[in-house]
Amino acid sequence: MTSYSDLGEVYEYLISEAKLAPAEFAASFDDVLSLLPPHAQVLDSSCGTGQLAVGLAGRGMRVVATDASETMVRRTKELSEEFRAPLQALRANWQELPDHFDDDTFDVVFCVGNSLHHAAGARGRAAALQSMSRLLRRGGRLVVTSRTWELVRARGSRLEISDRLVRRNGRDALVIYRWHIAPNWQDEHHIEIAIAQMDADGSVLTRSELLSSWPYRHDELEAELRQVGLQTEVSTFNLEAENYMVVARKA
Repeated sequence: MTSYSDLGEVYEYLISEAKLAPAEFAASFDDVLSLLPPHAQVLDSSCGTGQLAVGLAGRGMRVVATDASETMVRRTKELSEEFRAPLQALRANWQELPDHFDDDTFDVVFCVGNSLHHAAGARGRAAALQSMSRLLRRGGRLVVTSRTWELVRARGSRLEISDRLVRRNGRDALVIYRWHIAPNWQDEHHIEIAIAQMDADGSVLTRSELLSSWPYRHDELEAELRQVGLQTEVSTFNLEAENYMVVARKA
């Protein structure tokens, strides 16, 4: 159910202005990037449409971008060509990563864009984290960004209609989220996202997808990182903030 085959074509409407420019998106991780060696080996393991991966490649890093969505991988390649920032991009979900790369390959692995909740439950999340940990060199770091799911669940099932249009590539669109919050944390949740693009002639093209989600508490994520040999160095978790970042180092 979680493919982004349709939403991937208009995913830029879901990206904030601050993250649209590859160089600016990469710069938001300067604190982590400053710890890396020159020409570091980097994996963006949920690359989306490639803004972060292209921004890192533009800095001279050796970047591999992967995503479970063929559409996302294609768009990442297109962005790489547009910015003349060479990188390797391929379709692979988290569990498939060890089939493509040797252990101890990367200096840093990114899993950003609130993507980890698409892993199927605690077992799927543990498998994803284990795969990413395996690929890190000793002393390498995993960077995860996440929604604050404690807040999301507290708000319950709901319909969220944006209060303003989003403009991308000369076209406006209205973004709508429908949240189905299951009774228990461990149950499968669903998020339906619709993007309605509007043309000057008044016509509307709507793309939508129903996505599966398995939320988790912050303390669960911390414990799961420890179980795969990663020690948290930085956490920006705040129960009142919408999102947070965790940086964990491989011992």
